[in-house]
Amino acid sequence: QVRLVESGGGLVQAGGSLRLSCAASGRTFSSPAMGWFRQAPGKEREFVAAITGSGGRTYYIDSVKGRFTISRDNAKITVYLQMNSLKPEDTAVYYCAAGPSALSIKTVGQGGVDYWGKGTLVTVSS
Repeated sequence: QVRLVESGGGLVQAGGSLRLSCAASGRTFSSPAMGWFRQAPGKEREFVAAITGSGGRTYYIDSVKGRFTISRDNAKITVYLQMNSLKPEDTAVYYCAAGPSALSIKTVGQGGVDYWGKGTLVTVSS
């Protein structure tokens, strides 16, 4: 079992920045890849970013490339999502995810995820 706890959400103006954190605990070796999804009101949950267990490879949805950066600190078993140049359309609940493969998290989406966090709300005002 893996437990994921997100933090760092909040209210920010358009153009601003936020950094989300996700602390993992438990049998993390079984699901070393980690990622972020988001779900806006009335919409389906969508993939945002993923990172391999080593941190050597990252994947992003096109709409956040150049604005968001996913990283991880394996000593702390924590993954981060630095979000810059935020837009109102980035408003959503952001969920941390863990699975066996970062590529699967990206290509398969929710089906590539073994564990989920409870989510943290990000609101971007215009």
